[in-house]
Amino acid sequence: MQAIDKARAAVKRLKVFPLPSVVLLPGSAAPLHIFEPRYRALVKDALATDGLFAMAQVMPGQEALIANKPQLEEMLCIGLIGMNEELEDGRYNIVLVGVARARLRHEHESTHLYREVEAELIEDEVVEPEADVSLRRAVVELVARLPTQVGQRVAQVASRVSGGALADVVASTFMQDPARRFEVLNETDVRLRMEIVTEELLMLVGHLKPRKPEGLMN
Repeated sequence: MQAIDKARAAVKRLKVFPLPSVVLLPGSAAPLHIFEPRYRALVKDALATDGLFAMAQVMPGQEALIANKPQLEEMLCIGLIGMNEELEDGRYNIVLVGVARARLRHEHESTHLYREVEAELIEDEVVEPEADVSLRRAVVELVARLPTQVGQRVAQVASRVSGGALADVVASTFMQDPARRFEVLNETDVRLRMEIVTEELLMLVGHLKPRKPEGLMN
């Protein structure tokens, strides 16, 4: 079964991991070290079933309640466990790969150590091919300022996706601030999302000098 089909089937009862410092975006990957008992249980149960759980952000002002049950932002990112390693003491090292956005509808009564919610899967609208021209131009400008090998990898990845997926992949690569990343995650209008990421890239381009031609004397 495709990951997106698994996500569609999972949203009625979706395992949730609130972690303010990590904003997962569809198409990106996040390495996680799982050590709390409730999240060890979450990962164990996910691995035994569909391999899915959602990363969530907590509402502003609720960060101090992270050890308990802080209120959650509505927008989630469903992830699929890729690589995983179970350590001898029950901890896990995993890589979670973003699959899709989902909007939290309500939280289920607790039957496990971890939290579960019902959510609505959010899938991107298809936009016309020319809609991401500005974003692609910004990527080209940035690639011209990165070390050659890094730039080539970025260009290869960007060439495989378009529209909202392009915005997500670029944001996951270059936007490190959790608040800005959540702004991208929270934006379901594909065109507005591309504008946010384009603006961020152009700001980054403005701080970088063009790469010097290789093989020439300085």
